[in-house]
Amino acid sequence: MERSLLCLRSGAALPVARRMPGDTLLPVMKAIRCGLLPGESRAVVERLNEPLRVYLERCLGRPVKLLVGGSYVATGEALRRGQLDLAYLGPVTYILQSRHAGLEPFARPTHGGSRGPTFQAAIIVPADSRVERLEQLRGGEIAMGDLASTSGAWVPRHMLLAAGLSADQDYVRRSLGAHDQVAAAVAAGRTTAGGLSLTILRRLLAEGRLDGRAVRILAESPPIPEYLWTFREGLPAELREALRQAFVELREPRALDAYAAQAFIPAVDADVDRVRHWMEEILQARLHARGLEAAGESGAAPAARGQVLSWRRPRGQAGARS
Repeated sequence: MERSLLCLRSGAALPVARRMPGDTLLPVMKAIRCGLLPGESRAVVERLNEPLRVYLERCLGRPVKLLVGGSYVATGEALRRGQLDLAYLGPVTYILQSRHAGLEPFARPTHGGSRGPTFQAAIIVPADSRVERLEQLRGGEIAMGDLASTSGAWVPRHMLLAAGLSADQDYVRRSLGAHDQVAAAVAAGRTTAGGLSLTILRRLLAEGRLDGRAVRILAESPPIPEYLWTFREGLPAELREALRQAFVELREPRALDAYAAQAFIPAVDADVDRVRHWMEEILQARLHARGLEAAGESGAAPAARGQVLSWRRPRGQAGARS
């Protein structure tokens, strides 16, 4: 109860190092390291998450530091190696890293109504493009975000696969790293189309950082399981529970606005199984296209299937909660 009241008390002060008689300096409390993905520029990501950082400091009575990785993989690997205490990971980044470490997802944003704890990707084209269907992107160059981005790479690839288009066979992928860079490239007509987060696209339009007259949405994805706030393996139990409680009790509008969320709700590993299935389908299609040539007709399919299933998390791995 005391911790909950502290979280709600806007004027609560964070303990800091101070000098005592005799010039003795009390030790500074170790900062909690929060990792963030570079979905947009570092400055934008830090600005959007500053209200959450301040809230967590107030709740925990400890410094909280935001660390934006140089790439999605860099953030995920930093968490896996214990260089971060928690991180906000997209489903694909979490799936890739949790195969090698006992990461524990614990919170995800929910948006209320029928949307719930999901988001979407979009494929956009220049406003004057003659393309009306995904199938018409065959032979084109499609801009995407970070290679490990869920809504900026893997889900757009799955959308195109459902339309009969395989990456690097039916279209050229151009990886630009961040969602805003994808939107800018499409708006400038430097690429045939682009895949990115629908949430970020709408924010770019609302903030005037993207001219709505320059692009149009060609297709929207099915609902995608939301990002996961995730603990590193070995984080002390008391700190895990304090962080879990802080997120679930978060009701401050400014902190929630960065996620377009009504609240955070508990998360478990199985929440991203839908994305695992999409990843399996993408890899299966890629292996099938190359399998006969690489391994011959006999034995190619079994080898491919075994590789695809390797995306699944090993059973009994530490950190998995269900």
